[in-house]
Amino acid sequence: MAERSFAREVEDLKLGEGQIFRGEGILAITKALLQCGVGYVAGYQGSPISHLMDVLNDAQDILSDLGVHFESSASEATAAATLAASVMYPIRGAVTWKSTVGTNVASDALANLASGGVTGGALIIVGEDYGEGSSIMQERSHAFAMKSQIWLLDPRPNLPSIVKAVEDGFELSEATNTPVMLEVRIRCCHVHGSFVAKDNRRPAFTVRDAVENPVRDTNRIVLPPASFLHEQEKVTKRWPAAIEFIRSRKLNETFGDGLADVGIVMQGGMYNGVIRALTALGLADVWGNTRVPLHVLNVTYPLVDDELAGFCRGKRAVLMVEEGAPEYLEQALANILRKADVPTRIEGKGVFPVAGELTATVMLDSLTAFFEKHAADLLGNRPPVPDPRPILADPKVKALAQVVPPRPAGFCTGCPERPIFAAMKLVEKELGPHHIAADIGCHLFSILPPFNIGATTMGYGLGPASASAFNVAADRRSIAVMGDGGFWHNGLNSGIGNAVFNKSDGVILVVDNHYSAATGGQDIMSSRALNRIRQTNNSIVKAVKGVGATWVRQIDRTYDVARLRDTLKEALTSKAKGPKVIVASSECMLNKQRRIRPLTAAAVKRGERVVRERFGVDEDVCTGDHACIRLSGCPSLSVKHTDDPLKDDPVAAIDNSCVGCGNCGEVSEAAVLCPSFYRADIIQNPNGFDRLAARIRGAVIGFLQRRHDRRRLAFPS
Repeated sequence: MAERSFAREVEDLKLGEGQIFRGEGILAITKALLQCGVGYVAGYQGSPISHLMDVLNDAQDILSDLGVHFESSASEATAAATLAASVMYPIRGAVTWKSTVGTNVASDALANLASGGVTGGALIIVGEDYGEGSSIMQERSHAFAMKSQIWLLDPRPNLPSIVKAVEDGFELSEATNTPVMLEVRIRCCHVHGSFVAKDNRRPAFTVRDAVENPVRDTNRIVLPPASFLHEQEKVTKRWPAAIEFIRSRKLNETFGDGLADVGIVMQGGMYNGVIRALTALGLADVWGNTRVPLHVLNVTYPLVDDELAGFCRGKRAVLMVEEGAPEYLEQALANILRKADVPTRIEGKGVFPVAGELTATVMLDSLTAFFEKHAADLLGNRPPVPDPRPILADPKVKALAQVVPPRPAGFCTGCPERPIFAAMKLVEKELGPHHIAADIGCHLFSILPPFNIGATTMGYGLGPASASAFNVAADRRSIAVMGDGGFWHNGLNSGIGNAVFNKSDGVILVVDNHYSAATGGQDIMSSRALNRIRQTNNSIVKAVKGVGATWVRQIDRTYDVARLRDTLKEALTSKAKGPKVIVASSECMLNKQRRIRPLTAAAVKRGERVVRERFGVDEDVCTGDHACIRLSGCPSLSVKHTDDPLKDDPVAAIDNSCVGCGNCGEVSEAAVLCPSFYRADIIQNPNGFDRLAARIRGAVIGFLQRRHDRRRLAFPS
């Protein structure tokens, strides 16, 4: 995948009994799966769980020796459906994806899986992409667990607890014939630590065993009348079995000396934040020893009523630490205490913000407010707490924020998608604005300055589908954009196929950068690289034509801004019927640099001639209007002051981060801007001809400069 190697991480997967594993939380989950005898793993890449997929993709030798099947699924729905292998057979299976977007996609398969139930352990690892580091809409996976009755684990963010949750998840699933979700947040996935490893286990019953010994049980198939029985089985058998398992195995934990008459109930994932805040208040130490009783819900669904009632009984007030909205756990706790006739006051939302990540600052402020209200005596002399926000309060910083404009997220230096939107801006100038439906992927950065292109985004690969309502007779056509990852994930059918079937007259632009670039550079069906375990090099153009599109244009170099502009203009003005599809292809620059830099460095070390292109700006020619920057937005394109007294404005300049894509010059030429850009070839290990050419150029340029100086002296201004 994108010339990246995870060889070091793969070595960690080989650790055996008693050895110490050190690393990130998400890699600990990967190792735990192999220790638990998993039979198959599938998933769809996306932060924060991509690392699990990437490492297993490079660990084929280990998986093959263990008899473990691994797949990079076409979508989260595909991954979820893979768990069907655990419905009839006693095979442990695990799937993973980014949530909640991935869980949205997978929900149909998950609902069917949870209805019929499973025989083998089925573990769904959801990377809860919520809060400050998130890239998606802010929702919770908790609702999906409740909707389909899938047990939800939320372990404390340390490696031993995370590994134990994987083990407990499989056993809970098998004991209750119910799939289990393991929820890991961004910080949990990236927390570092260690745990004592165990030997990897070969699955007792492999996928191959199942294929060679097929069985079927109609009671597990979701079809009336069995589906009516499934609903009853959920509440009469599976639920009680889950409660008993959680209680008997003590999956939830209680900490503290129990002397205080207040307490805190929390999601397991909130534990580190709570301890940090309590430490700042002098109520706990960094080792987790706390003066305030804590009840940690490592299982947030289902809740064990008598455990919660027992913890709250005798306390004046209890704080529910629950991240996100709605407050499912707080409502459930209130219901449990009411039925148990426990009069303890419950605090939660109100003390905490109703929505948003519970950051260190939010946690500290909220716990302080709770103790001030219900247990001020615990705070004692109130040791001084450092204000985490002194910099923001500095008036100089506030003044600077008013002068320096915010820098929006944007495309990488040299990104091949930047010229696509530059071409769109040029077409917009000529033909006027159009409704542009955006999609999930790197190309979504087009909605921000300097392009400001894109009106909606409905989901991965749903850009063209979201423009369906605009398939009406009008003076202008809609434009829909989607990436190659979205195209294979969902867009071929819901976008292109739908447009062909409904005789859409709109324009669909497929951005093909050869990878699933936004999720880490994984190979997809149309990737150009050869992949020893996947079939790549499947043509997007052929797929589009295969579902009936007839007006199709392929552009193999997106940096050709003029050609892109002309092709877009043709698509928007053509009298041809049906959808107009443009496939714009160039390799993701980030992944290209990962690929070619080691090759270039090796060639230089061998003494081979290597030529690198760089671009610059002739400041004598630059007019200083900065139109090139507004049409490009490249991070390497900046401004600098000039000593020319005739120029009031700073001129454009290119810094050393330039990768030589040439987009700046292409944009200037297509937009007919000032011809100030130049290209320079940097030659390492030059040959004799290169040295001779350099001497000749130097001599000619020197002669011309001396002649110019003589004329200036002869005719002073």
